[in-house]
Parts: sequence; C-alpha cells; structure tokens
Amino acid sequence: MNQPLYQKFIKRIIDVSVALLVLIVTSPLFLLACILLFFQNRGKVFFYQQRPGYQERPFRIIKFRTMTDRKGGDGQLLADVQRITPIGRILRSLSIDELPQLINVLKHDMSLIGPRPLLFKYIPLYTPEQRRRHSVLPGITGWAQINGRNGISWGEKFKHDLYYVDHLCFGLDVKIAFLTMLKIIKREGINQSEKRPMMPFDGTN
Repeated sequence: MNQPLYQKFIKRIIDVSVALLVLIVTSPLFLLACILLFFQNRGKVFFYQQRPGYQERPFRIIKFRTMTDRKGGDGQLLADVQRITPIGRILRSLSIDELPQLINVLKHDMSLIGPRPLLFKYIPLYTPEQRRRHSVLPGITGWAQINGRNGISWGEKFKHDLYYVDHLCFGLDVKIAFLTMLKIIKREGINQSEKRPMMPFDGTN
C-alpha cells in the first residue's frame, strides 16, 4: 500500500468508520456508564483536559470521569490510584474509560492509533528528537501501549513512539490494533494500576 496515501487519506477513513461502528455497537454500555457516573459523581460524567495534538496544537481530550479531585495536605492532587472511584476502577479495568476518546477521533483531534497524548507541561522537557512524537496525530492506543506501557521507562516509551512515527503504515496499525484487543481481552497493561502507576515525566529517561 502506498504509504503517503495511507497516512493522508486511508488512515482517516478507517478511523472514522471504526470509531462510528464502535460507538454504535457500544452505545448501551456507553449510556450505562454515563448513568452510573452521573449518580456517583453528582452530575459529572466526563473529564476534559487540554492536550497537545498534531504539531503540538491544543485539543480537549474527553474521558469518562473515573477519579475525584481529592488533594493532599499540600494542596496538590493525590496520586491517580488514590483518587480512582469504585465505578471508575471497574471502567478502567475493562478499558471502557477510553470510549469517549472515539469522539476525539471523529473530530480529527486524534487517531485510533498513534502516540498517546500527554501533558503540555512535558513539552519543554522533551529533547528535539522526542518532540517528533507530535508529527503524527495522537492515538487511543499505540506501539508503546502494547510494549509495556507502565512497565517501561519514559525513555523507552518515547523510543516506541518514534518507532511508530518512522514506520507508520497499514500493516503496523493492524498489528497494534490486534495486539491491543488481545491485551483488553486478557486485561493486561492497558491501564495503569496500583502495582504499576504511571509516574510523571521529569525530563529524564
């Protein structure tokens, strides 16, 4: 398959088609999650946060609100694993918390597959090479997610992201999608856990 053609046109067609199909198929589950979170979080169903997308352009990522805003004595938010709600823990264990990001895919903020969108505060800490991860659309899942995610260092994650940027093609996307589905079915390492929480990036590897 012609790679420039795939990256510019075919990948987008696949993204939209698959995102629409998954949203339709999972709509009962999506609605149930909305109802449960509405009552648990007193009306707050979704979590919005500005993230850097393609060429570091800002967009608002959409997730189910699986955590509280609890803060410690220093006024800072507690660690993610300390703020996860009971329903949020279930949604994360089943990877349902990622479903709203399909809306980001339809809006062309994200792709189904690509480097995960991180935080703006990390950008000044990147090396010029690491910043190349923003030369493609961010994704719901990616090469780093199926190669360890929280069990590997930040440096390794960025190497996986850059591998994807440099080798983006239909075959690689199919491989990532297949392996992601396997991990979801086996419930392996897609989301962070109490045993392997995602630590903040501090500019080191």
